Amino acid sequence: MEKNELSNALGIIEERFGHDTLISLATLDGTIPSVRIVNSYYENGAFYTVTYALSNKMKQIKANHTVALCGEWFTAHGIGENMGHVGSEQNKEIADKLRQVFSAWYSNGHVDESDPNTVILCVRLTDGVLFSNGTRYEIDFNSI
Repeated sequence: MEKNELSNALGIIEERFGHDTLISLATLDGTIPSVRIVNSYYENGAFYTVTYALSNKMKQIKANHTVALCGEWFTAHGIGENMGHVGSEQNKEIADKLRQVFSAWYSNGHVDESDPNTVILCVRLTDGVLFSNGTRYEIDFNSI
């Protein structure tokens, strides 16, 4: 992909997903796929979600880090990573952004930051396909 095309594709992804947005997240439970919709935020080649460490999705990601995402004419693969507790010092910068991005629902009882199992899931994208205005963009995030 040419540099101009890549820049255009990344701009579209930022516009579509650089705020609180719903995406489908697929994991594997052994050989059986599981998919669910999660609130997420995109930044610099990764999607971020606040979730619960003991949830099925996090158990499945621990067993197999490869995941798939889908939403708004974009499909991708990535590597899921439990970044740890949302309140940890190492997560301060991204956690502050997520609190702001998810402010419409974050503090309404949905997130319990006092629980050490409230964690940040980061999905670092490896590859994806984006469609926009009749153009198909195949993106290798590993080359960015």
